Amino acid sequence: TAAPAGTDAPSGTDAPATPGSFGATGEVSLGSNYSNELPQQGLQAAVDALPNDDVTVSINEVDHNTFQENISTYLQNPDDVIPWFAGFRMRFFADQDLLGDITDVWDSGLNSQLGEGFKVASTGNDGKQYFVPWTYYIWGVYYRPSLFEENGWTPPTNLDELTSLSDDMAAAGLTPFAFANDGNWPAMGTFDQLNFRLNGYQFHVDLMAGNESWQDDRVKNVFTTWESLLPYHQENPNGRTWEEAAAAVVNKEAGMMTIGTFLGSQFPDGDTSDLDFFVFPELNPEFGTGTVEAPIDGWMMARNPSNEDAAKELLYHFGTAAAQDAYLAVDGSVVAPSEDVTVEYSPLQQKVLQAVASAPNVTQFLDRDTSPEFASNVAGPRLADFLADPSNIDSILADMQSQAEVILQA
Repeated sequence: TAAPAGTDAPSGTDAPATPGSFGATGEVSLGSNYSNELPQQGLQAAVDALPNDDVTVSINEVDHNTFQENISTYLQNPDDVIPWFAGFRMRFFADQDLLGDITDVWDSGLNSQLGEGFKVASTGNDGKQYFVPWTYYIWGVYYRPSLFEENGWTPPTNLDELTSLSDDMAAAGLTPFAFANDGNWPAMGTFDQLNFRLNGYQFHVDLMAGNESWQDDRVKNVFTTWESLLPYHQENPNGRTWEEAAAAVVNKEAGMMTIGTFLGSQFPDGDTSDLDFFVFPELNPEFGTGTVEAPIDGWMMARNPSNEDAAKELLYHFGTAAAQDAYLAVDGSVVAPSEDVTVEYSPLQQKVLQAVASAPNVTQFLDRDTSPEFASNVAGPRLADFLADPSNIDSILADMQSQAEVILQA
């Protein structure tokens, strides 16, 4: 999802003399999908750390799934500052002229505080910046080390070891994999892991872009492999929230869960001292485990904010170590884009940093690496259909391909 080169500020852009200062006063509205307890408290802490006392931030919170499913409608009448995702999903709305250009926010000091990779992920197809990265995390297979130690289990490195471990967990009376798909996005994470492990990073990227077919035998093999693993997962995932599935890991009723690092927010007080992960095991020696999925969450500005100066000051603030420190002090289940944060990372957070830094290829997430219309209206519902009845996979993939040809080739 790399943006084209040419991310310098357009000529004539005036960056403020004081880093991040736009002389703002008054009220600014902040949209929020941080509806779980720790993220909610962390966001408030970050807002409270805004250095400009002349700006009042009004937070308008919506349930995470509801916000995500209604983003297109929301952007017709949005808050001044908007939570969203880096990469393709941000560029999609920037191309529709629904977002405000915040290149001057980057030029006011973020260029020197955030790495080039984060800037690329924040850049539209026109070379301007529309996004401020806030947190990121990694998708993997999460587990409680104490549970593994109690049973003499070790993280698997290939499919045979994964199925053997799952058999051992089942024999011990555990559900091997906690699993949920309420909102239709959690299953996308499992699909991504299986697809780039079996078929490699480039095939995955090309499939998301509509340059490979959903009826390709390589895609069919993803679902065949997935179906073979479904007996190890909690049944009937479509009606289960990810938080409900996570509770099975927290309570040691399930041995593992394919999810993001934010699983840690479900542990009491956000204590992740007994939480670890391993990258999804190798499924094809040709591709190994060289690809990881590390979504970047962050903030955008509305096309016509009611208080542009305040919106830009808040966006700048969110890109700084001060704001990210304030958030991470409450919610330690993610890591910060800023290299200047002073919060002491837990071993889990350190492992996330190392895994992302060492990966040759990094994806965002299915619903961020392809068209939002395709992800929300096609991929999500069809993956749910597969989970409800895997025997319908041929008709499901035929439908996905016919719609991909319309949506992705438009």
